[in-house]
Amino acid sequence: MRPFLSPLTPRWRHTDSLPSVLTPFGPSDSPLPKLRRSLVEVMATGTPDSQARFGQSVKGLLTEKVNTCGTDVIALTKQVLKGSRSSELLGQAARNMVLQEDAILHSEDSLRKMAIITTHLQYQQEAIQKNLLTYRTS
Repeated sequence: MRPFLSPLTPRWRHTDSLPSVLTPFGPSDSPLPKLRRSLVEVMATGTPDSQARFGQSVKGLLTEKVNTCGTDVIALTKQVLKGSRSSELLGQAARNMVLQEDAILHSEDSLRKMAIITTHLQYQQEAIQKNLLTYRTS
């Protein structure tokens, strides 16, 4: 016969076998200290040779991770420097292009002036030739 259960009373208090999920536990009942103790006990009871091998494998993994991180930092630094260098080069190229554009505009202006001077010299040459012909004929 089942005991009377009030709607306010938790069901797990009145059951004979408590489900593991519903069992209350405190800090001393936590599985982590047992796990930690067992790992420490295993390391303490292990042979010095196994402890040394474990230490060496941890050192090896740690060294590998440090080397990988160092390589990644070097690659990142190269990318940053490459990016800043490329922006420097782009800025320098833009300045050079502006200077070249100014030189081209100045050269174009000079060529226009030279064309005008050439035309004037041709007019003067024609006028001199006409005067020479009229002077010789007179």
